[in-house]
Amino acid sequence: MSVLWIITLFLLKHFIADFVLQTQYQFSHKGIYGHRGGVLHAFIHALGTALVLFLFSWKFALLAALADGIVHYHVDWVKSNLISHYKLTEKERWFWIIFGLDQLIHELTYVVIIFFFLSI
Repeated sequence: MSVLWIITLFLLKHFIADFVLQTQYQFSHKGIYGHRGGVLHAFIHALGTALVLFLFSWKFALLAALADGIVHYHVDWVKSNLISHYKLTEKERWFWIIFGLDQLIHELTYVVIIFFFLSI
């Protein structure tokens, strides 16, 4: 499978997990460390990563899913806490900078996963 297809699958997975399947419960609890809402959201991302890679290498898929879930959880937790701490709203420039940085880190996580996947 070409790298472009793998990237496309990861971007589609990210859209579905972050914008289609994420509930208000998940969204509103990502800033509370260890809360089920944030853990569930990260688990959905991890499951999506496993599904993207499972057909190629189930062992790598499980390892990549674990890494993606852990990274995703912590990136979202930091983003939520920064936005909360500084009381940022969607009307403020820094809200969108932090939101964009959050998305960039998630996308770069996929680049790292794909790099390691292609190295095995």
